[in-house]
Amino acid sequence: MLLEASSLTITRPGDSGPVAVVSDASLSLSEGTLNDIVGPSGSGKTTLLLALARLLPDVRGELRLQGKAASEWSPQEWRTRVALLPQTSSMVPGTVADNLLLPYTLKVRHHGGAPSEAPSAPTADELRAALDQVGLADIALDRPSARLSVGQASRVALLRVLLTAPAVLLLDEPDAALDDESAAQVADMTREFVSARGAVVRVRHLRSDAEADALFRLEGGRLTEVTSR
Repeated sequence: MLLEASSLTITRPGDSGPVAVVSDASLSLSEGTLNDIVGPSGSGKTTLLLALARLLPDVRGELRLQGKAASEWSPQEWRTRVALLPQTSSMVPGTVADNLLLPYTLKVRHHGGAPSEAPSAPTADELRAALDQVGLADIALDRPSARLSVGQASRVALLRVLLTAPAVLLLDEPDAALDDESAAQVADMTREFVSARGAVVRVRHLRSDAEADALFRLEGGRLTEVTSR
């Protein structure tokens, strides 16, 4: 199993004390699968993604990646393997190339050891080819990121994550604010990642689609598997 979450419980402060946003949630992700989580607004779907990415403190339960407990991975290592793409794409000031190369400017601290440099960055030719493959052939590498449309920025942000070759991709309503063309391209990029043996968790509001291998519903703090194939 690629990623396993067991008995995750996430609490948040409430007017009358701590409130369990997610209670005793468990799921397992295999390689090459697309997994949807649906549920009403405020049900904790984004909170669950943050917990899977190890971006929340004080989460009770167990996480395992590639058979190793979360404690055997540094947070930075974990987040290079389990990558979260928020619903709102975030572009840093600079060019499209600057944004695509951003992860390669960071250092990854290995568990129990010193930080190391990120892997070698893609060349300009490789970045150009990657943009072409995701329907952004008309976007120059030196275009200022502030001049990207919402759909273009979403695809650049997703491509930035995919270039780092994670094992698991966490997508928070990836097509919620996109036009049909951009949404279709994001769906194509997601399918390509799955076909390369990655695992995807895709949060959606109330509906899934025929692409998903498994469908989970989060409501009232409880995660239940609705369908699988």
